[in-house]
Amino acid sequence: MTEMMPAGSFSPEQITALFIDAARLDDTELLTRFLDAGMAVDAQDSRGYTALIVAAYNGVLPATALLLERGADPNMQDAKGATALSGVAFKGHLAVAELLVSSGASLDIPSHLGRTPLMFAVMFGRQDMVRFLLAKGADPGHRDAEGLSVRDIAETHGQSHLFTQDGTTLS
Repeated sequence: MTEMMPAGSFSPEQITALFIDAARLDDTELLTRFLDAGMAVDAQDSRGYTALIVAAYNGVLPATALLLERGADPNMQDAKGATALSGVAFKGHLAVAELLVSSGASLDIPSHLGRTPLMFAVMFGRQDMVRFLLAKGADPGHRDAEGLSVRDIAETHGQSHLFTQDGTTLS
């Protein structure tokens, strides 16, 4: 059992960091204690990370589920505009992506560079994630801030095998 120091011993930034670290480490007991003590479920650190963004990115399903059950917003964006689903698409954690989408995560929220979760999945060759996002209705026609389409990104990153000639379906 993790012992918590009195709240006066830590700055608000340190408390948020400890909360987010608990999510990263999948410490659902500590997350529950923070939340029961009044921690804002969508508290953000200096990079805009929330516990949900970090838990999802690290593929920790129990912490992700707990945070969503406790009201975490699956569409919060970090300082670069990335959502939890963006990080999951990049890393390829399909079970976490399924949970996020079933909990209301939007499929096409672009980062500040205009990149959507589908684009991140394509960039990193996450074929199962690409299939999942397309099946759920992700927009393959979206263009990023440089004007690149999903198909353009696939070609640039050596992933053109993910798409058929029309650029919208997996081969």
